[in-house]
Amino acid sequence: MEYTDLILSRESVRNYDPNRLVPKEILEKILEAGRIAPSAANRQPLKFLVISSDSILEKVKTCYQREWFKEAPHILVIIGLKDQAWIRSYDGYNTIETDTAIAMTHIILAAENEGVGTCWIAAFNPQLLNEALNITENQVVFGITPLGYPKQGFVKGLNKKRKSLEDIVEFL
Repeated sequence: MEYTDLILSRESVRNYDPNRLVPKEILEKILEAGRIAPSAANRQPLKFLVISSDSILEKVKTCYQREWFKEAPHILVIIGLKDQAWIRSYDGYNTIETDTAIAMTHIILAAENEGVGTCWIAAFNPQLLNEALNITENQVVFGITPLGYPKQGFVKGLNKKRKSLEDIVEFL
């Protein structure tokens, strides 16, 4: 897909077909986009967990209480490894959140290119998710997204509202 068309067509999907799995080769293609994402000082302080097994999905899906989330056939969890991220010497800023955000954006756009729906979720219960996945103290989950095909009848364009360029840009 042409890049401008891709970014214009991408939107959050809240309507998944639980019976249609994303083939492994498509998942790997999507994850490859996250793997090659830039990170500060090329540290690559990331880990991607793709949850597809019913038993682990059941545990993970308790962290976000929306019915549409529970229908997704796969959940991606992006983890930042705090001790591996670059830290700015001037003020101690740790780039882990920026690094994970860039990777998640790459993944979401790659998924759109493959016809796979996503919805970046930050409003999950971290305690429940950390317990379900045995997340360590050094690991931080900055976002999760379902990965799946929208149910038949899903219509794009109903939720895509953005401020105008004039409202957000200032040329100096």
